[in-house]
Amino acid sequence: MISIGMSNTSCEFSQFIELADAGARKNPNLAMVDGALEGASATKIAFPGGGYWTHVDCQLQRSEITAAQVQVVWLKAAQSYEPRVFPEQARFLQVALRSIIEILKTKFAQLKLVYVSSRTYGGYSKIGLNPEPIAYESAFAVKWLIEEHINNRSPDRWMPWVSWGPYLWADGVKPRRDGLIWERSDFEQDGVHPSSQGALKVGIKLLEFFESDPSARHWFLSQPQ
Repeated sequence: MISIGMSNTSCEFSQFIELADAGARKNPNLAMVDGALEGASATKIAFPGGGYWTHVDCQLQRSEITAAQVQVVWLKAAQSYEPRVFPEQARFLQVALRSIIEILKTKFAQLKLVYVSSRTYGGYSKIGLNPEPIAYESAFAVKWLIEEHINNRSPDRWMPWVSWGPYLWADGVKPRRDGLIWERSDFEQDGVHPSSQGALKVGIKLLEFFESDPSARHWFLSQPQ
């Protein structure tokens, strides 16, 4: 299993790996590699000849994992801020996500599952990078991408299976139904990148998701329930 995305994705997935490896429930045959990279916007990732994919190859080699072993991806990507209004910004991201999945299909012949997550809360952003409501609206790009795959009946388009990963957005300190909130202390000084506290929140959400989701627990857990 690998992560694909930006710096936030890298911080969060690295925390998830620590949590999963510290417990006893993870399948011992499952290797997890952080393929996300700082500064990697969705547009950069969607370029197959770009430096991002060289980074992914290096991360796999460092972990002694081959491309043929990659079967699961957690994808969390975003565009750099551009002055587009809804739904243009979300549609722009949807197109980039679609291109990323096409690259994944080409690079990883055994890829079976792609879980896609949208951004966390962006209301604390001080640098104009995916502020609200753009962070919230990024979930529409994921929704439309998944609908696109559901509605495409061509057999060769069904692999890999594309679906939601954990949904990470909450309206600041206003609790979600499950109690999730985003406090200012969950982010670094720029209000965009997660602090260790914020990365831990996402890591826990990832762990809960992969331990309980019907499509994941049979391969993620050592003894599926």
